Amino acid sequence: MQFSSVITLTTDFGHKGPFAAVMRGVILSRNPSAQVIDLAHDIPPQWPPEAGFWISRAYRYFPRGTIHVAIVDPGVGTEREILVVEYDGHVFIAPDNGLLAPLLDHAENARIWQLDLDRLGALNLGKPSDTFHGRDIFAPVAAELAAGRLSLAALGKAVYEWTPGWLDDPDVGAGKVTGTIITIDAFGNLISNIDQSLIKDFREPIAHIAGHAIPTLTTYGRAKPGELLALINSFGVVEIAKSEGSAAEGIGSERGAPLVITDGCKT
Repeated sequence: MQFSSVITLTTDFGHKGPFAAVMRGVILSRNPSAQVIDLAHDIPPQWPPEAGFWISRAYRYFPRGTIHVAIVDPGVGTEREILVVEYDGHVFIAPDNGLLAPLLDHAENARIWQLDLDRLGALNLGKPSDTFHGRDIFAPVAAELAAGRLSLAALGKAVYEWTPGWLDDPDVGAGKVTGTIITIDAFGNLISNIDQSLIKDFREPIAHIAGHAIPTLTTYGRAKPGELLALINSFGVVEIAKSEGSAAEGIGSERGAPLVITDGCKT
């Protein structure tokens, strides 16, 4: 495939310390023409489901040929594998710990390779640190791919299985969908894994979470200040918000909390 010069980074490194910047430095040292974009570095530590959610929802807004590097890696330095995936004109590099399951579980015609460091001697990687594969493996591989000096087939053997995701897909029943809160954004909005397609036939969707029954509106300003509302957000999933406030603080729910959507016309 034809790679673009764009490389995105998604990590749980946060913004304290040099870790994300060091990865960018390694990429640019090997490939000065690379365009490195920070997708997110505030993924909760050791919580791959959120990284996988954002990758699967955000990749399509980047040019075809973009390389997406995602590192939320509790198993760094252990026997866990690293996957490289080609899908829908994009490439994804991540630890095989369930992070890519939200993408792969619904991807048709994806090609997957298991990274084999023994095949990458020409890259002069040296001995990787046991605690910073982002710097020593992910960044150099992404840089060389984007530069066109490394082919996907040269990375390792093709595989056809991957580690399952940490969370189940939403459960769909008659007039009811049960999902999970995946992330909380900077405004305190609770973002779920319930896709709008799953409730498209509901005439009056009602969201149920932590003892609250919340109506679905079109946007934040349709609710009075302080009121809770559900809506379909810009990434096409159900979100729980509080007008001019924080739903997370108002409800007290966190990542992993269950969310149920029912059709009010059928209850």
